[in-house]
Amino acid sequence: MELASAPLNSYYAVSPVPPASRKLSLSLPVFRASVPRISSPFLAFKATGFLFPCEKVRSHSSFLAAGVGNTTAVTDESAQEHMPLGKKLDPEAEDGAVKENDEDLKDRNVAGEQLDDHKMLRICDKLIEVFMVDKPTATDWRRLLTFSKEWNNIRPHFYKRCQDRADIESDHGKKHQLLRLARKLKEVDEDIQRHNELLDAIRKSPSEVGQIVARRRKDFTKEFFVHLHTVAESYYDNPTEQTAVTKLRNTCLAAVEAYDTATENIEALNAAELKLQDIINSPSVDAACRKIDNLAEKNQLDSALVLMITKAWSAAKESNMMKDEVKDVLFHLYKTARGNLQRLMPKEIRILKYLLTIEDPEERMSALKDAFTPGEELEGQDIDSLYTTPEQLHTWITTVVDAYHFSREGTLIREARDLMNPKLVQKMEQLKKTIQDHFIVQQEEVMEDTTWYMVFVMQNGTKSQTY
Repeated sequence: MELASAPLNSYYAVSPVPPASRKLSLSLPVFRASVPRISSPFLAFKATGFLFPCEKVRSHSSFLAAGVGNTTAVTDESAQEHMPLGKKLDPEAEDGAVKENDEDLKDRNVAGEQLDDHKMLRICDKLIEVFMVDKPTATDWRRLLTFSKEWNNIRPHFYKRCQDRADIESDHGKKHQLLRLARKLKEVDEDIQRHNELLDAIRKSPSEVGQIVARRRKDFTKEFFVHLHTVAESYYDNPTEQTAVTKLRNTCLAAVEAYDTATENIEALNAAELKLQDIINSPSVDAACRKIDNLAEKNQLDSALVLMITKAWSAAKESNMMKDEVKDVLFHLYKTARGNLQRLMPKEIRILKYLLTIEDPEERMSALKDAFTPGEELEGQDIDSLYTTPEQLHTWITTVVDAYHFSREGTLIREARDLMNPKLVQKMEQLKKTIQDHFIVQQEEVMEDTTWYMVFVMQNGTKSQTY
């Protein structure tokens, strides 16, 4: 089977995990839980058995329009509409009416503000009571705040209410509990706000995830990816948005994995830099290629060195300051290094990666037949002829697929880890079934027929000898 180099991008994919059951004894329809959304949000607490509204804090004018109603414009229009013809309004009287209406509007705004504040105080008091009784964990709080649609409005009032109640509390134990509740919840809340800020930055520039990871690697913590998983769960009623968040999470994981792989070993990078300098200082291109071949034979051609050669070639290709001869040399070194690196991986992995690049089923079947046809294995400059057996290739595919489904990526060799991608795994499952149906089963049937024939001959021979 002849195959050229077929590199695949590195992936680190995580399939969505079903939401865990919540241990908290309160349910919040305000938070996106596994219940339908309600147009008028409520906070329901099972532990205490009460239900109270949790509405957004609206501006005074909107609250007035919704709750009290601004009838000034209607009154003026009605008065003008029913006024007899030829009769004009008195300007002084009109000014007095306007002033009176302005005073009424101010009074109503004050009343609306007091009503909003009163509602928010009741909401905060109920939340404080529930949190102090149920004592949610930090994990519960993270889920509740992430699922919440109203927390941004409640946040400042809640912390202020905790402080106010602590200031007037005479019981030192309760005072300490109130302050501790506000402090612990604020720590979780600030973490979530940092995660949301990073998520917004990624959403604004999804094509620059790699650059964001390079600048802010310390922010891509385990808690951040758990937060992304919770955010995806919160869109239970919006599959499109849920899929988008899950895809973004997998992209971030892949970028972080690639960044860590490239920077985890500083000594290896320094050693690769020294090797690259030695290769570049060679007197000729052939001498440089021989050095790369020698490193491959000694198993010292690592991915860090190949990455540096690749970056050097990429930078030279896009530069207008380098001569074409330099670009040709770097390209030749790049091709030599990549070819040697691919030859270090098991031939079954190379064959599998090549097969995954073929989309046409008939062409893939023809390539499988070539791969399973015994012959002499040759290593060319650009194309290698490799052969294997259906059983060996089937075993490698099974290993990779099982490692993906059971999250055992660490059990794979490094060269096979870039196959851990949902789309590639789906292709491998189809390829596995094809090998099993068209190659392994046929061999088993031939072996069964041969075994039956041998038994039949032996039985006939035994009978003839008996008679």
